[in-house]
Amino acid sequence: MTEPYNFSDKELKLLNSSSAIKMMLEQGDQINPEKVLRYVKYEKTLEDYQAQLIDLQQWVIKYNKRVCLLFEGRDAAGKGGAIRRATHRLNPRNYRVVALPKPTEQERGQWYFQRYINQLPNPGEMVFFDRSWYNRAVVEPVNGFCSEEEYERFMAEVNSFEEMITNDGIILLKIYFSITKEEQAKRFLDIRENPLKRWKMSPVDEKAQELWDTYTEYKERMFSHTHTDKNPWVILKANRKTVARLAVIKHILKEVPYKEDPLVEGVGTQTQAPSSSD
Repeated sequence: MTEPYNFSDKELKLLNSSSAIKMMLEQGDQINPEKVLRYVKYEKTLEDYQAQLIDLQQWVIKYNKRVCLLFEGRDAAGKGGAIRRATHRLNPRNYRVVALPKPTEQERGQWYFQRYINQLPNPGEMVFFDRSWYNRAVVEPVNGFCSEEEYERFMAEVNSFEEMITNDGIILLKIYFSITKEEQAKRFLDIRENPLKRWKMSPVDEKAQELWDTYTEYKERMFSHTHTDKNPWVILKANRKTVARLAVIKHILKEVPYKEDPLVEGVGTQTQAPSSSD
């Protein structure tokens, strides 16, 4: 016999909302009120966070701040989905999402950071990088897209590059979405079986599971070398997409000092060296 549900009055009110009723109708004969309640709570929290992000964006616009957000992680870690939730309610005139394709022949002849410099935020703007210059720290060397010399030069220059842009006033947050090998395999299977998602799979994605350990080696070196007091990494556990999406927005709200006096320099940072198990 199924145990009766014991919901509070507040929870019953949430379950009586239009979004909750719609979800239960979609479940057909397999209605799971607890699962519906969890998702409705997630949506409510997400909306609250998105409202705070609007306040943050207004602060950026009013005081001509420049905010640069790097979203990194393995293939299928959920970076794009998290960016979509973070930007969903923002004024599109004052933010950009940057997901650069592979470099052109001309760009390959330039200083590596040049094409990323061209994408840095203007005054009053937030820029969300869906992968960034850290391609050269992990993806490129793992897949043979750069030489050992190019990789080592990047590692020697990246901390100085980031110090230059933050010294100029750019607020830089480096965020890594961490998933397990099993979760990545599960997401790849979902992508392959869904005709609306198949376009997401690339030749690099196809080799990601096979090269898992090599990715891990380069990722750990990236953390140990580029996690600095001034420009640290934060690692978010991302096996549960909804949890990761809330966590990244909460981190942005915490680290960008939009509630403080705009003349106060600096932002709060995590200085403890990061670690991950993915």
